[in-house]
Amino acid sequence: MKLKSIKLSNFRQFYGLTPEIEFAGTPQNITIIHGNNGSGKTTFLNAFTWVLYEKFTAAFASPDQLVNKRAISEVEMGRSVECFVELAFDRDNKRYRVKRRCRAYNHSSGIEYGKSELSMWVAGDDGRWMLTHKEPEEIIGRILPGSLHQYFFFDGERIEHIVRDDKREEIATATKELLGLEVFNRSITHLKVAKKTLEGELESIGDPQTRKILHEKVELEQDGDRLSQRQEEINRELANYRELKNTISSRLLELSSARQLQDKRVTLEAREKSLREQLTQAKDIEKKAISRKGQSFFLLELTAEFRKLVEELRQKGELPTGIKKQFVLDLLTQKRCICGGDLLEGTHGFHLVQAWMEKAGMADIEETAIRTIAKVDEMDKKALEFWEIVDREETNINQWRAQLSSIENELDSLKEKLRTYPDEEIQELQKSLDELESKISELERETGANQHQLEIIKVEIDRKARQVAKQKMNEEKQALAQRRIQATEEAIARITEVKNRLDKQFRWQLEQQVQEIFRSISFTPYIPQLSDKYELTLVDKTTSLETPVAASTGENQILSLSFIGGIIDRVREWSQTKMHLGPDSSTFPIVMDSPFGSLDEIYRRQVAKSIPKLANQLVVLVTKTQWRGEVETEMANGIGKEYVLIYNSPKPDCEEDGIQLGTIRYPLVRRSPNQFEYTEIVEVER
Repeated sequence: MKLKSIKLSNFRQFYGLTPEIEFAGTPQNITIIHGNNGSGKTTFLNAFTWVLYEKFTAAFASPDQLVNKRAISEVEMGRSVECFVELAFDRDNKRYRVKRRCRAYNHSSGIEYGKSELSMWVAGDDGRWMLTHKEPEEIIGRILPGSLHQYFFFDGERIEHIVRDDKREEIATATKELLGLEVFNRSITHLKVAKKTLEGELESIGDPQTRKILHEKVELEQDGDRLSQRQEEINRELANYRELKNTISSRLLELSSARQLQDKRVTLEAREKSLREQLTQAKDIEKKAISRKGQSFFLLELTAEFRKLVEELRQKGELPTGIKKQFVLDLLTQKRCICGGDLLEGTHGFHLVQAWMEKAGMADIEETAIRTIAKVDEMDKKALEFWEIVDREETNINQWRAQLSSIENELDSLKEKLRTYPDEEIQELQKSLDELESKISELERETGANQHQLEIIKVEIDRKARQVAKQKMNEEKQALAQRRIQATEEAIARITEVKNRLDKQFRWQLEQQVQEIFRSISFTPYIPQLSDKYELTLVDKTTSLETPVAASTGENQILSLSFIGGIIDRVREWSQTKMHLGPDSSTFPIVMDSPFGSLDEIYRRQVAKSIPKLANQLVVLVTKTQWRGEVETEMANGIGKEYVLIYNSPKPDCEEDGIQLGTIRYPLVRRSPNQFEYTEIVEVER
């Protein structure tokens, strides 16, 4: 998607029809729009989100009042005035124009707003513009889905909200949609519906036993669905409780009197988490050892018995070594012994050598015995390795459990100190923490019970499915329905596996890219980490103990920018390598308002240097103070288009302001020639 131009008419501060604002392309891909606070930068940003999705950013006040106030006041009573935003863009060598309009009616009882209307035109090969036959929303959704608009049109001062815990599910869904994994989810959903239809068909034509098993299977699946839905509710509740817990913990850290105790609690909780992870890993290692080598322990008696049997055969001479049947036959044919004597038929020596023919015939048995002994040695070795692993991990588990018990005691002691602290505010905060931890613990126990029950249900469903598969099919339709069900189940399993592998690979590559971008901007040693739920956090690995970092607002802004840049880079890469299944992702625009607000000089410079590389097009809305200095220095050479928002203030004593761009000084604030406020857009001449 490549932005070409935009124009506004009577949209909030913008009175009348603005000139068509063209956007920079390549190689200079930056469009800068200067404006003071209150001049319409946020309105300009929301013009994009409104025209495409009829959505607004959090900072956009009174979204139900879009039509310019001056335009409304000038229209006759009972008549209407129209506002619109028209956006032109290219995609896949096609030119599009999309226009959203709404009307305000001036009645004696007040201003009444009508519903918005969306239209879209596509340019044909002959250059003629034609209205689209399909719904515009559907076309826009395929080009850039609405759930992803926050990544490409955003308020820089509030961008850190992207990494909040309560946004991680939204992030995961939107990112998977951008990647194209939602195609798999929809396929799986459709296949499950088809499977239920097929099972219903089988139930209607199958024998009574088959119908009974299918009915029981459906009830189990319904139970599983209910448990899964409840688990989703629990996960949301847990996320909310944990966020509240973090907020209260941060408050305790702010209170100087309790800071030492709270710092110690944070350290202990991090150590507790690490020990629990180590215990889980140790148990997993034991389980793998049992599944792979545990059977060797039960074979020790058999292998010992086998060795004893082979040794007894050797002692009896029934299992000779080193003599081949062909060797003995050659001696008898040549009639000469290896000692040099004659072997004449009928002599005592002849009969002795001939007796070795029977013994030499057991050579194949000997070779088999040797190979079996090698296998037995291997089994004995596995048994030793098994006990070494078990002994080592049990030692670790006992040691870590002891440490964990000590930490839990210390935490209990700390909590008790905070409960009885002389400061009543600290007591209340600890009381709130206790209540939250109790609720979290209760939900985690319910989670464990649900997971256990879901595992039982899954086993039962599998068993019922096998029973259905074993039922004798008496009619050709039954057999066909059964084959279709099996094919559907296989398709679901394979699509799920492909989806999970792609998701895992993309998430790993995304984490690497986010880390690289974050390192290029931030001077801190912290490292971003991305969980399987796309939860983005900062950790400190400078010590032996990996600890989470309570990131500042500036660090969260950089983390969010790194995340957006990482997503864009990875999806662009996947598009080029044909691994991508989502919407067209070879080109990306980014429109950002005030991306430098709360950053210091070093971060402002690094962000200004980095963000033009994130997208194919960059539109930045900045104030004079945000632009000057290091930001202007880093971005100046990449500017392809530049505009100024001139705010006309109706205040007679307003303080006028301007900005020097090149050799020309442009007004930013000036006195309005009438009693209305409005904003004009002027292109900068360089």
